[in-house]
Amino acid sequence: MKIQSTKIAGCVLVEPQVFGDERGFFMETFRATRFIEHGLPRDFVQDNFSRSVGGTLRGLHYQIQQPQGKIVQVVRGEVYDVAVDLRQDSPTFGQWEAVILSEADHKQFYIPPGCAHGFYVMSDSADFIYKCTKQYNPEAERVLLWNDSELNIEWPLLAEPILSEKDRDGIPFNKCETYSVSPRDNE
Repeated sequence: MKIQSTKIAGCVLVEPQVFGDERGFFMETFRATRFIEHGLPRDFVQDNFSRSVGGTLRGLHYQIQQPQGKIVQVVRGEVYDVAVDLRQDSPTFGQWEAVILSEADHKQFYIPPGCAHGFYVMSDSADFIYKCTKQYNPEAERVLLWNDSELNIEWPLLAEPILSEKDRDGIPFNKCETYSVSPRDNE
């Protein structure tokens, strides 16, 4: 497994080792000891799967209580995946990072607790899986406005994105709830 740092503190790109031949491929998507060796969490409590049609934008979601760390991966298709740092004590507070995840490269993206997360489907459709360090808490969920002018995220949009009502009605960065102390995975 290779780990690549990003400009957001604690966000990393994970490249699993893939073994392929004429039959297909095999890869380990998670091993607790390897994650610990690289400073990543090992205790995930919820796995999620989503399928989205091309042009869908989901996010930017976060939980103000029980903040979730996430390790995300695309198993079919391609997405533009974004994390926004909402941790006030972080050196990268208010900054965003984007990576392209696809079925072709098998990469994973770890987003630590205290970051908002979202993705845009660049292919005809995408199957997206992710592990979370905390359970989903709908009362604590918040949505950061995906196209906030202060953040100026450079989404690779080909047309107006397909959005849920809650994503369309997200909160601007200057009015969103942030974290005064960086949340930890083991809280």
